[in-house]
Amino acid sequence: MKRMKSNFAVTRLRRPPQAWDRLKQNKVALAGVGVVVVVALVAILAPWLAPYDPAEQFAEGLSPAGEPFPPAARFWLGTDLLGRDLLSRLIYGARVSLLIGVVANGVALAIGTVLGGLAGYFQGWIGPVFMRCTDMMMAFPALLLAIALSAILRPSLWIVALVIALVNWVWIARVVYAQMLALSAREFVEAARALGVGPGRILSRHLFPHLLPTLLVWGTLGISTTVLFEAALSFLGVGVRPPTPSWGGIINESQSYFLSAPWLVAFPGAAILLTSLAFNLVGDGMRDALDPQMRGR
Repeated sequence: MKRMKSNFAVTRLRRPPQAWDRLKQNKVALAGVGVVVVVALVAILAPWLAPYDPAEQFAEGLSPAGEPFPPAARFWLGTDLLGRDLLSRLIYGARVSLLIGVVANGVALAIGTVLGGLAGYFQGWIGPVFMRCTDMMMAFPALLLAIALSAILRPSLWIVALVIALVNWVWIARVVYAQMLALSAREFVEAARALGVGPGRILSRHLFPHLLPTLLVWGTLGISTTVLFEAALSFLGVGVRPPTPSWGGIINESQSYFLSAPWLVAFPGAAILLTSLAFNLVGDGMRDALDPQMRGR
């Protein structure tokens, strides 16, 4: 018996390194990790990395005709339509996008996991009612729902994060619900019930640990979706309000200068693209590392 326990403990200790080894072999996922780390460091160190205050308007940042300047020695990425340094605004915009991405996705993950897990475990009439509610939420266009909620509530950094979380939790809940249905019928759960183990202990000790790989993957992929969602809301004018810099808001402010000053749209668009792509690559790599059966598909 002691030997069996020892072998089981060794097996549990070896699982994370095996997953990490598989992740290290995925060069594309490692590239995504590198980009995510760079974006996170830029967001954290924004006050020290930004050359200027993102809200400061420079008289020499506009031409005599009132046009923004292209990238040059003083303003590396050029200036915007108000003479503000674009590089500084992009650096601070990384903080906004990453903060909303992590907070909104974390709240959506928590809501979806709890509701989907409880509905999948207790079943009965709860499961069908829960599924019909999620179907109604998914049938309504997510962007229109987010715009409606943003119009009702006063948009701010935290309100935008809350709105995105209230829109995105249904996808996670459906995945958790389906996995919980399958796990609840497994032999070890039936054995725990036969021994008189309560639902709370079964959920916390036996079922939710099996959901961790799925939640890690969905949590990573969800940040990419949230960053795109926040950029879309800010572009439409119902996201983070000026003068707080946001990548989508920068594109919205500069769309009238698309032909005369294309750098005002190209640089924030590239930042959104690279950040979203990096989180997608990391999520795909984590899925392959945690579930070897998915490799090569």
